[in-house]
Amino acid sequence: MELNELGKKILEFAKEILEIPSPTGYTTNVIEFLKTECSKRNLKCERINNGNLIIEISGKSDYTLGLSAHVDTLGAIVRSINSNGTLRFSVLGGPILPTYDGEYCYIITRDNKVYTGTFLSNAPAVHVYKDSRSLPRNDETMHIRLDEVVKNKQDVLNLGITNGAFIALDPKTTITSSNYIKSRFLDDKISVAILFGLIDYYQANNITPNQTLKFIISTHEETGFGASYIPQVDELLAVDMGCIGEDLSCTEEDVSICAKDNAGPYNLEMTNRLIELAKNDNLNYAVDVYPFYSSDVSAALRGGNNIKGALIGPGVHASHGMERTHLNGVINTLKLLIAYTTK
Repeated sequence: MELNELGKKILEFAKEILEIPSPTGYTTNVIEFLKTECSKRNLKCERINNGNLIIEISGKSDYTLGLSAHVDTLGAIVRSINSNGTLRFSVLGGPILPTYDGEYCYIITRDNKVYTGTFLSNAPAVHVYKDSRSLPRNDETMHIRLDEVVKNKQDVLNLGITNGAFIALDPKTTITSSNYIKSRFLDDKISVAILFGLIDYYQANNITPNQTLKFIISTHEETGFGASYIPQVDELLAVDMGCIGEDLSCTEEDVSICAKDNAGPYNLEMTNRLIELAKNDNLNYAVDVYPFYSSDVSAALRGGNNIKGALIGPGVHASHGMERTHLNGVINTLKLLIAYTTK
């Protein structure tokens, strides 16, 4: 399969899974979707007790490489119900909360009823509140307005909405004619889509990878323990978003190779090999240090797993806000994964 065509399929697959709400703690539906996709590809997979999906592909050797990406996203949970029928919330993960102001969302009850709403400032109207423009946006100064006729707390309870209900944001996914994909939660559903694209590449070209592969689709990365338990592997290569911004060289068209994040440096041998492969294949790549970042590898190491670990991913702009990446970054990441598993 031609890689540019496969890259566009990856964008469309990402759009599909982006449209399945999966804030941390509410990932069953998207995992079931991925299990169905595994069945279509005749892949062996298992959902383990911590919610993660494990997919195994036999290689030319017993040396085992784990490839991880996380399918859980940022979101929120109902903290309490205000007397006027609006909702207070507690965030899941580390969003940029000012970007939530005005965003549409879904409130999912314990019995899976879904209601719509909007994140708003507590001073949401310029014609009413003097501080509507200046009030800080945080979980103490914001609320959720339900799209239901509710006048008080009991009206909300009558809908089945209680403390602890999950809240998912509308990702607003768009694929542009210039081959950008812009959406909330490209971190890290774009990487999940890339891993399935890698599998499609193997199958379309009848390729057996050099190593036995265990794909780990983790479900609690945004709260720090997604891959704290993993199956037995010799190496773990996390595929997660590459950062873009001040003091960083990565762009949306590059594959990022992270040398260090806030947990420390990644494995020297793996990182050097990734850089060498990127150079040899003339990929657009960047090597950067991410001081405010952690990954599934960090969680796995903290969990006591005896592994070597590294991190790559497509450059994603405006992480934890309104994110965007480009087809070229997706393809460069895919090419590096192909090289790492077949050369």
